[in-house]
Amino acid sequence: MAKILIITGPQGSGNHLYSKIFAMHPLVYGWKMNEYWEGHHKEPFAKYWDNPKLLSEYTWDKDYYVTSISCPYYRDKKPQTPKYIEFITEAEKYCDVIIGIIGRDKNILKVQQERVRKENTTPIAIDEFKLLYKRNPYFLSTELFYLYGQDYLKQLSEQMDFPIAWNHTTIIEDIIEKDSNKKYVQSVKEQTLDLEVYKACDES
Repeated sequence: MAKILIITGPQGSGNHLYSKIFAMHPLVYGWKMNEYWEGHHKEPFAKYWDNPKLLSEYTWDKDYYVTSISCPYYRDKKPQTPKYIEFITEAEKYCDVIIGIIGRDKNILKVQQERVRKENTTPIAIDEFKLLYKRNPYFLSTELFYLYGQDYLKQLSEQMDFPIAWNHTTIIEDIIEKDSNKKYVQSVKEQTLDLEVYKACDES
């Protein structure tokens, strides 16, 4: 039976990042973006998120699918809460459903969301994800990806039993080396605990 991977996360957590990564494998049908960033309305399953019943009209002729939806997402300039249960219930008629929930540092999320969306929407996502916890989701980490790179993706592929092109050159050259977290990280002044660390080093 075919498999469909649903990846979701708070706005700015890495929905586009993981959409790109999973869709790179030749066996996986997903969001192959023409640009570095594209609006969600161009995601292949976008209309099915608006109306999951339309999945009955979809031609299920692949072995692996991936679809991405942020929480909330925007339609007609208004925030929308994904219809998780409706989409999953309909998709399960045709595929095995796997769920991946993306995580990213909450401080980065807050700064990013308030800059782009003018409000912190992560609490909305966290509340909605409670609907998904009973379905044994995998947790995808943007921080772990940038820290461990290809090794992380290789392990993830094995754990999820889902193909990932972990050794794709684009992942190395265009994604890992252009770490999108860098712009949020700044040096801080000396902290009180630093003195304790120095002391422990001297005493050890």
